[in-house]
Amino acid sequence: MIPLNTIASVSVDLDAVDCYWRIHALPGAPPEDARCAILRHCLPRFAELFARAGIKATFFVVGRDLIDDVQGRRLLSDLASDGHEMANHTHTHPYDLVRLPRPQIADEIDRAHDQIAGCAGHAPVGFRAPGYEVSGDVIDLLCARSYRYDSSAFPSVPYYAAKAAVMAGMRMVGRKSGSIVGSPRILTAPTGPYRPAAGQPYSRGLLPIVELPMSVTPCLRLPVIGTSLITAPPWLRRRLVASSLSQRFFNLELHGIDLADAITDGFPAALIARQPDLRRPLKAKREALESTLTEIRMAGGTFRTLAEIPATLRDV
Repeated sequence: MIPLNTIASVSVDLDAVDCYWRIHALPGAPPEDARCAILRHCLPRFAELFARAGIKATFFVVGRDLIDDVQGRRLLSDLASDGHEMANHTHTHPYDLVRLPRPQIADEIDRAHDQIAGCAGHAPVGFRAPGYEVSGDVIDLLCARSYRYDSSAFPSVPYYAAKAAVMAGMRMVGRKSGSIVGSPRILTAPTGPYRPAAGQPYSRGLLPIVELPMSVTPCLRLPVIGTSLITAPPWLRRRLVASSLSQRFFNLELHGIDLADAITDGFPAALIARQPDLRRPLKAKREALESTLTEIRMAGGTFRTLAEIPATLRDV
């Protein structure tokens, strides 16, 4: 049963096709007709999904995409006008953000900040790092810019182990992923909202910014994100959602690619072969997400954008 006053937030990371190309170490660059598929094809489907559900979501935007795709920028501007939140997902989506020099990290945050502010009509107050990996420098820079929250921590043991295994397997066959395996300290991070410590983003502290981790199940810390919900059989999906609803804050993270139609959206065969969720029919993925939102609502969950969460958690 959902606890009294539990709040749910739904966010969508708008990673472009190029991001997945880098993860899977595919040669060259993605075809031109697939380059803008996430904003042009998947984003309108999310807008429709959220309109039917009557909720406002948070979209994590890569700043460069607002320059490269005028049509996508216009769609995001319309969503911001409709009350959805636009948040910072860096300017170029570097998976190794935490390994960059501090001035370069600041540049990634600031350039995206300016692009998103121009698109949305107001400055973003939230951040999510590529690959769910933050550092003391990242948090410090966000605090200096008066960001209300970071939502990068993903303290899931099974996810971390699976990612490490896949990347090790790629290295064994001579392929180097564009992603990284981050610090194992994430596995000890709190699973609920907390204020991080200076220099220790995965420990409780007294910084003014609030960390809003992605939801995992209690005890086993199974990932409860879009990828797991759209690929799991219905009975398992329902159990994952119910488990998350036993906590006072449900932070449901999705990706734009979760509502992709691999064929009609022009995704190349090389990526479809390596990205399992692309092989799921769009109809099935849409139904899984619609059912999830309905279950949250029926259980009494109250939907809020991530920007609204820090003010509702005064005891954090």
